[in-house]
Amino acid sequence: MSGFFNTLFFGIYPYIALSVLIVGTIVRYDREPYSWRAGSSQMLRRKQLVWGSILFHVGVLVVFLGHFFGLLTPIVIFETIGIGHEAKQILAIVVGGIAGLVAIVGAAMLIHRRLYDSRVRAASSPMDTFIICLLGFQLLLGLATIPVSLQHIEGEEMVNFMNWAQGIFTFRPDVATYVVGSSWIFKLHLFVGLTILLIFPFTRLVHMLSVPARYLWRPGYQIVRERNSTNSRNPAE
Repeated sequence: MSGFFNTLFFGIYPYIALSVLIVGTIVRYDREPYSWRAGSSQMLRRKQLVWGSILFHVGVLVVFLGHFFGLLTPIVIFETIGIGHEAKQILAIVVGGIAGLVAIVGAAMLIHRRLYDSRVRAASSPMDTFIICLLGFQLLLGLATIPVSLQHIEGEEMVNFMNWAQGIFTFRPDVATYVVGSSWIFKLHLFVGLTILLIFPFTRLVHMLSVPARYLWRPGYQIVRERNSTNSRNPAE
């Protein structure tokens, strides 16, 4: 990949994706609040949905948290607590590999359900099908990076990705240089990940931000219908 495209995809595109993510999410929440939902089809083929959803969400959550803290935690913190680059990479490969496999099994079940059940397919939008397939593809790319990572077990490439991710948020002008020598499989994995962030506000993925925290302090009861003593009639009358 030439220097121009490397800078375009990994030095400029990340800011485009993050800008659209932030602005698009705010605008959708403000202008289309009723579209802010998961669009569940749980009434259709429920058993496969439950198992697929649990496996997919648990696996993806572990993978996401691993990437988030693994890439954005300053290197000095790992060095301070005594976690070397090699140990960190082995941990990422083992935990990420297991979580990725779990998520892929769940994604495969959800994709099969969405594509081969006529009722679910009829209740799905093209974007619903596209985003679950894209997430499945991204998970496969993540697993495909493991053999390459095992060839660089000393952790040098992992450090480059950490510097790249942290350089984006610190606005380093040379941030793209950290991945210029990386394998194409890593670059494709990064590009697809950024693309998922780019289209995030226009998909059902926005429901990830709807944490039902209000239920923690909501009263234990709900008033469905309030009785009006002046309008109520005595059954004995």
